Amino acid sequence: MAAFKLDRAAVLKSAEGLIDFVNKGPSPYHVVEECKRQLMERNFTELKEKESWEIKPNGLYFVVNNFSTIIAFAVGGQYKPGNGFNAVGAHTDSPCLKVKPRSNRSRCGYLQVGVECYGGGIWHTWFDRDLTVAGRVVVRSSEGLEHKLVHIKKPILCVPNVCIHLARDDHLKFAPNKENHILPVLATSTMQELQKPIDVSSCPAGSVARNHTPHLITLLCKDLSCSPGDVLDFDLHLADTQPATVGGALDEFIHAPRLDNLFNCYTALQGLFDSLPSLAEETNVRMVAMFDNEEVGSQSAQGAGSSLLEFIMRRISNGGSAVAFEESIPKSFLVSADQAHAIHPNYSEKHEYNHTPFLHGGPVLKLNANQRYATTAITASILREIAKKASVPLQEVVVRNDSSCGSTIGPILSAKLGLRTVDIGSPQLSMHSIREMACTTGVLQSILLYTSYFNNFTTLDASIKY
Repeated sequence: MAAFKLDRAAVLKSAEGLIDFVNKGPSPYHVVEECKRQLMERNFTELKEKESWEIKPNGLYFVVNNFSTIIAFAVGGQYKPGNGFNAVGAHTDSPCLKVKPRSNRSRCGYLQVGVECYGGGIWHTWFDRDLTVAGRVVVRSSEGLEHKLVHIKKPILCVPNVCIHLARDDHLKFAPNKENHILPVLATSTMQELQKPIDVSSCPAGSVARNHTPHLITLLCKDLSCSPGDVLDFDLHLADTQPATVGGALDEFIHAPRLDNLFNCYTALQGLFDSLPSLAEETNVRMVAMFDNEEVGSQSAQGAGSSLLEFIMRRISNGGSAVAFEESIPKSFLVSADQAHAIHPNYSEKHEYNHTPFLHGGPVLKLNANQRYATTAITASILREIAKKASVPLQEVVVRNDSSCGSTIGPILSAKLGLRTVDIGSPQLSMHSIREMACTTGVLQSILLYTSYFNNFTTLDASIKY
């Protein structure tokens, strides 16, 4: 189905759903919290890794790890241990600036916040933006240690550019030093004298509050209604305060932060929800796995490079034969969903001549001979048939031989589990910028594709002759 044949009202409704999701997800912790809310709204039950599980056919469940990774699954009504998994994998993190463990900096009368560069961001796009902080804070309470979300909903930080008159040559090729030049300004010492922040000097020696600008601690404590001495640690992400929105003269674009990869977190989850009416006839487990730390290699306890997904799949397979999990793998399939590069009108020479994905052209199959993507002829064929059933067009992308190729969680999980995998993503521009650009039709196309995948994979897989 061509993009222009999609119902405009349905396209905009889906796009607005994504925009709301992105605006509620300034950090992976907020993304997982919003996913939990949507899952519980639909009667999914949270399972704890430390507790025993009783998995039943037609059951709806989810598991959270580190508050930044979430795996949701719906058990088919005809499921038996040893049957397969129809999974979509995505990631909750995006390139950003993160507050350093000791961030208190001051120079030339400015109070600044030391930050680390997380992932491969286009860092010059972070200059001259209205920034804030969001993430999690670990607080000591009467009941023990508590994980609390924080999101300061006003501009409190800025990384200012140097004026052109002082560095004309620098602006010909702007390449800021990540240690010296990306230091956000929080306040001035002049105003600090007039508006005293919370006094952290009374905090015990070694207190985390002593390691940061008092004004930052003041904002956190006000938002959380706690005292500085109760703050044990935190993981704070800088985020743009400008909300995501629909744009373009024809209302066809989405301008937003973190589209890579909240786009696929949202659309995969909606696809799972939309497939639930057919769950009673399903023999497999339908799953959406959203991991943290993809942007830095996935090698963490909550990343796709860990054994987390394997452990969960094994526990679901419990109750069958001794090799029920091993029997499930050849019956399983993973759609590794991560955004794709649309052709850029001003840099068209950067794209391979015959592989130029367009906005509105449908989800993009990612292929790479050197296995940076996990797509094979078989897995691509399966997805083509699934897309055909949903009347969703597909595109393909291959990088130029003289260009480097990014990667996804697809090859990681495919190799780790021996799992058939296809890599796809919706086309977008400005990937890894503080503000990215996608198309409104891509949201609905992706939801329809994932819904078709959950509804049709098991039957289609049974028809394949190996």
